[in-house]
Amino acid sequence: MRYGADAELLWLHDGVSYAARLEVGAFLLGKRVQTSAGSVGEDGLEPKRFSDKTRSEVAAHFERAKGVVVFSANTPDAELQSGAQDRLSVLLQLSALLAGAPERYFAGTQLVIQTIGPREAESWQFVVGNDETLNLKEGALTARKLLRLPQRDFDLKVEVWLAQSIDWLPAQVRLTQANGDFVQLALESVEKP
Repeated sequence: MRYGADAELLWLHDGVSYAARLEVGAFLLGKRVQTSAGSVGEDGLEPKRFSDKTRSEVAAHFERAKGVVVFSANTPDAELQSGAQDRLSVLLQLSALLAGAPERYFAGTQLVIQTIGPREAESWQFVVGNDETLNLKEGALTARKLLRLPQRDFDLKVEVWLAQSIDWLPAQVRLTQANGDFVQLALESVEKP
């Protein structure tokens, strides 16, 4: 059964720090809010806190000085690797990588990024695909597709299309669960503060 949902991605940065918020809400299903906040360093985004809230909030805290990620859900701490992102900031970090040197990320290029969720740290491998034309509400848009294939039975499949015409920000994102259920977010408008 298909449901329509409203979603908003708020992305703010001043060159020193950043804040991102993704809110997805559907009638009768409620809403889910993910937030990521941190600093902007030489290698891109450096998350300090990631939270995921449906009914209750769970969070991951990046303790860079100690080299660990601490989870509020009382799961064991995880080693913090260089370049680590969270499940929201990873999409924006991919945007930054392409914006900085799009010629380096041609079809077939692979990127491995430690990606932190609210309860665990995983290694997400993205494969860069070809440029595709998306037919969105604002019209046709060319975007480069990146795909994260699941490594384990219950992993999330992540597809993200980054568009050069909007500074390589996500124009479309599709998240597919192991059972086939998916959420697809498509760009409707871009507003700059």
